[in-house]
Amino acid sequence: MQSPAHYLKSAESWLDSKGKGAWIATMILAFIFIWPIGLAILFYMIWSNRMSCNKSRSHRGWGRDRFAPTGNHAFDAYREETLKRLEEEQEAFQGFLDRLRQAKDKTEFDQFMDQRRSRPADNGPEPQAG
Repeated sequence: MQSPAHYLKSAESWLDSKGKGAWIATMILAFIFIWPIGLAILFYMIWSNRMSCNKSRSHRGWGRDRFAPTGNHAFDAYREETLKRLEEEQEAFQGFLDRLRQAKDKTEFDQFMDQRRSRPADNGPEPQAG
């Protein structure tokens, strides 16, 4: 006789093979017939990231480092070089955006100061009519 954990693992594997739609359908049916199980499935789907829209990250490979060496030295060197280049480009772009924001801030401040200078001089409070 197999343990309940084995059956749950088998069900999980089967649902994974069918995709996100199978998980959602199972959750809905569980809510209809036995709502606490539906709630448990919902929490499990959220906890295990099965509701995520990120298709590139598989929930099965959690324990592995995304950038762990592959064993192919040429590919690993290429990947490191590409990542380094992308980081440098990101830093350069961030610097560009910072300079753009500073230029915009300076332009807005200069415009404010020009408007302020072009106003007639304030000769004190205006007399109130009354």
